[in-house]
Amino acid sequence: MDHDAVNDRMRTLAPQVLGVLVRRGADFATAEDAVQEALIEAVRHWPEDPPDDPKAWLLRVAGRKLIDAQRSEAARRRREERVHDEPPPGPTEQSDDTLLLLSRCCHPALSPASAIALTLRAVGGLTTAQIARAFLVPEATMAQRISRAKRTLAGQRFDQPGDARAVLHVLYLIFNEGFTGEISLADEAIRLTRQLAVASAARPEGIDPEISGLLALMLLHHARRDARYTGSGELVPLDEQDRSRWDTAMISEGVEVLQDALARDRLGQYQVQAAIAALHDDAPTAEETDWPQILEWYDELAGLTDNPVVALNRAVAVGQVDGPRAGLAALAEIDPRLSRWDAVAAHLYERADDHAAAIDHYTAAADRAASSAERTHLIKQAARLRAAR
Repeated sequence: MDHDAVNDRMRTLAPQVLGVLVRRGADFATAEDAVQEALIEAVRHWPEDPPDDPKAWLLRVAGRKLIDAQRSEAARRRREERVHDEPPPGPTEQSDDTLLLLSRCCHPALSPASAIALTLRAVGGLTTAQIARAFLVPEATMAQRISRAKRTLAGQRFDQPGDARAVLHVLYLIFNEGFTGEISLADEAIRLTRQLAVASAARPEGIDPEISGLLALMLLHHARRDARYTGSGELVPLDEQDRSRWDTAMISEGVEVLQDALARDRLGQYQVQAAIAALHDDAPTAEETDWPQILEWYDELAGLTDNPVVALNRAVAVGQVDGPRAGLAALAEIDPRLSRWDAVAAHLYERADDHAAAIDHYTAAADRAASSAERTHLIKQAARLRAAR
């Protein structure tokens, strides 16, 4: 087994082994340390002597490391020695504790930032340094964040998967971080959501259609990644993107996953968002976008969630279907403190030929932009209208 194959296999199996140890009652932090030590042993032995059952091998070695750590801790604190038996043998390849582990990492007691970091570390298999670079923070800061998350979960018994909505929300947040350098968090979120879908499908009740909905949403958005920026890093709006650069295979997969989810007749917000994304991806040109159907889906989504961002996006759809003045009327009912409010207002005012108001809102939106690429784009829009005047 070559080193690349070893690394790929370990990255897939490590969260599963960690999930088994956690399900059997091990402390999260101690169990993760034991798994890391087992992975080190695997790096030493697998290339020359690959095991017949890699997961069982990792579980056996990690179990021994866990016992050693527990004994060492007991001796250090001068307590009565607590000897724990090695986790009993049982199904390995047939069981997948990814869902349990994701639920653990996305526990409601954790802040979203801590849940994201812990998920990427424990389930995604990323190093602390990689996660820190992805979020543009010092490695020491990220290490502290992960340590705090582990302390928050210490001592909690967790042998059943928790609320799937919390897991989906964290995966959605990871995806929205997008591509930030050496690690594409969008790719990582898709990989983790695929794992979640496989684990969920193995449960008696079958896969939750919202898991499929989220996976479809990610695929349909990520299919446009190559057209989203110019070669110099400038943002390209959806209606100006070169659609020949969209990943048609990824779009096809996203549509297929979405159709399967919708067929279960248990509609949720991620399925609706994916349906909207699919309509955008299906249009050969921006002018051929089916805005009336998109508006219908936004009305459906507004009934499922009171998220103000949904209302903001719906105002854009209203502007496309009923005209910019109708869109501005819908926008007037939304809190103007939302980060993208001015950008939407600028777009609608420009379509209404009120360029003075559009310039003001483009300028205000640039001041509140979340990224340098977005800020540059908005400044250029304001400059373009000033030049036209």
